[in-house]
Amino acid sequence: MSSELISALTDLATERGIDQLAVLERLEQDLARSYKGILDLDWDAQVTIDRESGRIFVYEMVGVGEEDPETGEYEDYEPRDVTPDNVSRIAAQNAKRVINEIVRDAARASIYKEFADRKGELITGTVLQTTPDFTIIKIRDGVEAELPHFDRRRNENERNERPSNEYYQHNQRIKALIIDVRDPSQQTQGATRTRDGGNRPSIIVSRTHPDLIRRLLELEVPEIYDGVVEVKSVAREAGARSKIAVHSRESNLDPVGACVGPKGSRIRMVVGELRGERIDVIQWSEDPVTFVANALSPAKASNVLINEDTHYATVVVPDDQLSLAIGKEGQNARLAARLTGWHIDIKSASLVAADGGSLASMTSLIDEEDDVVEEPVDLRCEYVSPEGVRCRNHARPGSRFCGIHADGQAPETAADEEEESLI
Repeated sequence: MSSELISALTDLATERGIDQLAVLERLEQDLARSYKGILDLDWDAQVTIDRESGRIFVYEMVGVGEEDPETGEYEDYEPRDVTPDNVSRIAAQNAKRVINEIVRDAARASIYKEFADRKGELITGTVLQTTPDFTIIKIRDGVEAELPHFDRRRNENERNERPSNEYYQHNQRIKALIIDVRDPSQQTQGATRTRDGGNRPSIIVSRTHPDLIRRLLELEVPEIYDGVVEVKSVAREAGARSKIAVHSRESNLDPVGACVGPKGSRIRMVVGELRGERIDVIQWSEDPVTFVANALSPAKASNVLINEDTHYATVVVPDDQLSLAIGKEGQNARLAARLTGWHIDIKSASLVAADGGSLASMTSLIDEEDDVVEEPVDLRCEYVSPEGVRCRNHARPGSRFCGIHADGQAPETAADEEEESLI
């Protein structure tokens, strides 16, 4: 160790923005551990580095007085100089490693300080490394982020923030949302390491978070960025489909049209960034009836019944709109329920008519989180002949009997009997 190395440490500390004294103290502690083993000392070692000349002194801290029977400590310790002749060579071997560790730790602390308050922000980066469990994204020189996509069946405590339809290539540019920043001082010793042996980055980003769509819209829609149009809520199944409820603070501005843009140019940019994920933009309303009806778009609702006590909304749709309202595997209804915050039951118009037009006595066709389950409906006439044979005709709407057995009785004339046999 020499004055030249002290000068180099000073320049490095200034360039990296770290405390020079902290570097020297860390180096002294590391050298003390090394010299205790090298010199085979019975007592702990202490190393002192002269801040001007760079000379190194090694001392063995010998206990003075009587040992405390409970703690094993001594009242005082006396330093004994055990500095070896080749102290500078051994110190130089440790200096590079220690300095690199200090610089990395200082960089992590600086990154944490810069990004700890930036959760929810959108970042753009370049893919540096992809593993089966996570992708490393370069935000800028010296700053990297992690996009985790662990298999949750094998790693229950880890995250999966990558849509199932996305895979990344080296040097590919992507946008992601900052969802967490790890404190480097609290990282576990057994943390997973990257390919170059370093610890995983402190910044954690997501491509599945609903707020990612909100931030992308802010980039593409000036009205949202300026606060004229407000994104009220977002419901998303990443990689497949999303619904967005928007509201305009100006009565003469169409919020849906502002988000879609001329010929769909604005929303097309967001869809492209999300690798083709389908996005439905609907208009928010204070009226829950209107909001629920809008949320089921592109299906058209005929009627909406709201129950404030149970927070359930029963929606009647035309028969040809039922499958569209429910969506594939219940996706459209499920997203509408998440978007509005209401439990939504969807009924077809024919089912309502068969039940006498009453919504109150009907049971749910779908659940917010479950697949669609259709209830079997018996639309046959309930008339049974004296011989025990049930009529094969369909019942009239709003009735339990067909036109021939309108009152639940057998036809009175032979002509009626002949007509029944022909139906």
